[in-house]
Amino acid sequence: MNLKTYLNKTTHVAPLVIFRIAFGVMMCLSILRFWYHGWINTLYIQPKFHFSYYGFAWVKPLGVYTYLLFILCFIAALFVALGFKYRLAIITFFLSFTYIELMDKTTYLNHYYFISVLSFLLVFLPANVHFSLDSLLKKTTVNKVPRWTLDSVKLLLAIVYFYAGLAKLNSDWLFKAMPLKIWLPSKYDLPVIGSSLMHQNWFHYAMSWSGMLYDLCIPFLLLYKKTRVWAFVLVVIFHVFTRVLFPIGMFPYIMIVSTLIFFDAALHKKIIKFLKRILPKNKIVLKQVTYPNKQNPFYVGIVIVFLAMQLLLPFRSILYPGELFWTEEGYRFSWRVMLMEKLGIATFKIVDTKTGQFFYIDNKDFLTPFQEKQMGSQPDFILEYAHYLGDHFSKQGHKNVGVFVDSYVALNGRLSKPFIDKAVNLYTEKESFEPKNWILPFTDEIKGF
Repeated sequence: MNLKTYLNKTTHVAPLVIFRIAFGVMMCLSILRFWYHGWINTLYIQPKFHFSYYGFAWVKPLGVYTYLLFILCFIAALFVALGFKYRLAIITFFLSFTYIELMDKTTYLNHYYFISVLSFLLVFLPANVHFSLDSLLKKTTVNKVPRWTLDSVKLLLAIVYFYAGLAKLNSDWLFKAMPLKIWLPSKYDLPVIGSSLMHQNWFHYAMSWSGMLYDLCIPFLLLYKKTRVWAFVLVVIFHVFTRVLFPIGMFPYIMIVSTLIFFDAALHKKIIKFLKRILPKNKIVLKQVTYPNKQNPFYVGIVIVFLAMQLLLPFRSILYPGELFWTEEGYRFSWRVMLMEKLGIATFKIVDTKTGQFFYIDNKDFLTPFQEKQMGSQPDFILEYAHYLGDHFSKQGHKNVGVFVDSYVALNGRLSKPFIDKAVNLYTEKESFEPKNWILPFTDEIKGF
């Protein structure tokens, strides 16, 4: 089958419609949850300093107006669920949500990145042509859409799972059961299984291996019709159990509802029929129209390039020397989920590089406890913080400012080791995509992806 033939294939729109509704509802709940816990204030308003992504230092919290940004994001998510002004709503959601995530690198989580890339993809999909307010206002409905519009979402979900499985093919995860061997015993207070399983060595290995096999196999089990129902049962069990064990918010529920898109249209038609029964009745007669045969080549091209980037970006770490878990160069945005327990301590020293006079910094004067924890073990955080300190004390009138750090990091149960070359003046080092030669070598070996 050539590309042109594939692009002309159609399928029922119902799975995409239910995906749109579920995505919008989940995002609304996520934003309400974030607001309810007071995290807007504690993560974005209270801190004196915010860690930024390379190239996005201009993205900053908006003070008290940050609340308005979350309100805008919530309204956009609600409109997406309703299919009202869909294109504008999903673009607004993508921009506002991504802006929120770029405001402080400290809050980075794989599933936040997943929501950003998924919402970007949804910009180019016709998720509002059926069972939506847009459809109702236009008095038209579309039943068939290009098959690639559904397949692109399936491929993105498959990438997330499969790449997470590939990342688990490493010696720490499989042969040392790390970091689960550190995390699981802390769940001893769970009813029934806490005292009986969480301290068992065999259970740590069973969880490690089953997690790897699950991630690698679940996309194919969902794609294959004969195993799809059992695969979905596995999805529910896996994500509910993961939610019980670890505080990862709405992500398990988002993944559960997202995998419904793998089911045939018959299931989604039944869901739509059920929703119609419980929603207020309307007497508007919708004219059934055909989705344009001539597809927008611009949209198709963007989706192809976007998916190609998602396939390639996780492998950029091979361009860097050293152990990935140690340097974390190319670690983010690669679906490496819960693979390491990394604890660090970093003591910063402000030095007059001409006289040699110096004084030490109490990080609590500048960072929140959460920021300090994240900073202590991540090189790009350490570098950015060093520049912030250098700028701060230079503005105060200090001369010939140099910033040095004495840092130690423990990775996956290993003894704490020196992390950053303490002879390097970090204030003179610049952030870039080049390898950071001031990170000290990792003295152990972790085999795998």
